[in-house]
Amino acid sequence: MTKIAIILGSTRPGRNGEAVAKWVHGIAERRSDAEFELVDLADFPLPHFDEPGSPAMGVYSNDHTKAWSAKIAEFDGYVFVTPEYNHSTSGVLKNALDYLYTEWNNKAAAFVSYGGVGGARAVEHLRLIASELQLATVRAQVAISLITEFENYSVFTPGDYLLPQVDTMLDQVVAWSKALEPLRATDGQEQAAA
Repeated sequence: MTKIAIILGSTRPGRNGEAVAKWVHGIAERRSDAEFELVDLADFPLPHFDEPGSPAMGVYSNDHTKAWSAKIAEFDGYVFVTPEYNHSTSGVLKNALDYLYTEWNNKAAAFVSYGGVGGARAVEHLRLIASELQLATVRAQVAISLITEFENYSVFTPGDYLLPQVDTMLDQVVAWSKALEPLRATDGQEQAAA
């Protein structure tokens, strides 16, 4: 069964992203085409990148890196739930992405963002990062306005008009995750031969 992680990309106290990620996860769990798991970066406290070598080498010396690597390696695709901070994603999500390399390769990625303009600028930055990590990003994304979908900018009250957007985004990330499976199998064979 295809496994998709819904990664909560904020650890800020009082974060809006927790309600958004749980909402997406609740919608995803109704599906039968993949297994979905909510992965909260708060459960993986990663300091600023502190490995002596490049993540591309896949050799890790720190237990926190090994735990993060093992968790991310479990999945075939990802839905990143991101805030927009200063026209980009959160520092904690960028750091978590930077910790690994091969674990992300040849997998699909989708985005749910929130902010003043729906978090669109954060996703544009994430698409560039994902490309370098060999993550295939799907076109459909869910951009949630902090102004219209949150009461007092803090209580998430999503409109029903967002539901088809979530479904389309999930359709695409599941389909692409499955389509990339042969590439991941080839990568595993090459690593075993090395």
